[in-house]
Amino acid sequence: MRLKSGLATTVSPDTLFEMSDTPVVAQTPSKAQVFLRRLITTVILWTVIIAALFSSNRLVANGVFIVLIVFLGTAGLGEFYGLAERCNLACFKWCGLFGGVLLMSGTFLQLTGEISAFTTGYVGVYDSPARPNDFETGFIILFVLGLCVRRFVSRSNTTGILTIATTLFGLMYVPWLLNFIQKINFFPAVDGKFYVLYFIVVTKFSDTGAYVVGSLFGRHKMIPRISPGKTWEGFGGALLLSTAASLVFVHFLGDKMTGMHRLHAVVLGVLLSSTAVIGDLIESLFKREAGVKDSGGLFPGIGGILDLLDSLLFNAPIMYLYLRHILTHP
Repeated sequence: MRLKSGLATTVSPDTLFEMSDTPVVAQTPSKAQVFLRRLITTVILWTVIIAALFSSNRLVANGVFIVLIVFLGTAGLGEFYGLAERCNLACFKWCGLFGGVLLMSGTFLQLTGEISAFTTGYVGVYDSPARPNDFETGFIILFVLGLCVRRFVSRSNTTGILTIATTLFGLMYVPWLLNFIQKINFFPAVDGKFYVLYFIVVTKFSDTGAYVVGSLFGRHKMIPRISPGKTWEGFGGALLLSTAASLVFVHFLGDKMTGMHRLHAVVLGVLLSSTAVIGDLIESLFKREAGVKDSGGLFPGIGGILDLLDSLLFNAPIMYLYLRHILTHP
């Protein structure tokens, strides 16, 4: 072998073999680096969403809102079907994705009164939660019937129940649960934007508390067979930080939230934090069965859409039901 300097050197074949066989070890980012990436990504993403949500222009606020909901729901549903396929679970992926877009768009049109404008000639007022709920019930019934018809024309005669069940569960797990954010945002007689902001803040502080406290002090594993990184110390940190965030939020903005006071802030802080951890564990179960670390790679330090939404999906209906039946109950 001759070097550029012109000096000759001899390398034995055994040495060449050892050099070529030496593995290149990629550097694993530290917990501090991972946390910083998550923090930066989360702050940028939710700043854009919240800025659009509170825009004074109704067209901009509603337009950006529904585009984000449909994008997050469709992309998250696609990731779920991808996890299902890795588990060798058959599904009607494109039927599910198309149904998810229709479900989220239809609920939005119901909530904003555009359906009334189309059928009666004037924009109706969303004054009853029953109307969008009835729409979703009817849609899911038709969706199940559509899946059965799709199964009738399928060439395969196996896994019919499993295919329909997997496709339907994906629709319920992502778009249907995500729709509760829309129901909170457009809830009648209150400024729903503050409730949306509130439950997102409490949920994300729960995630942050669990990660920071678990990383620093975590010793006792919660369910290591599902998520080796989750600890009881992290769960305590989630409860503490989310409840503190709830109290601080209500202290400064509670006057804009009908029925909200400190007791509700404590109850919701504990409740939303607990369901956030459970939602995270549910997605961890899916990923563990699929043999992947993240559902995707769209967001640096976070992963995919489902990694972003996992703790929000079950918290959205909890917040909606609490708002409807407790905070605004006559």
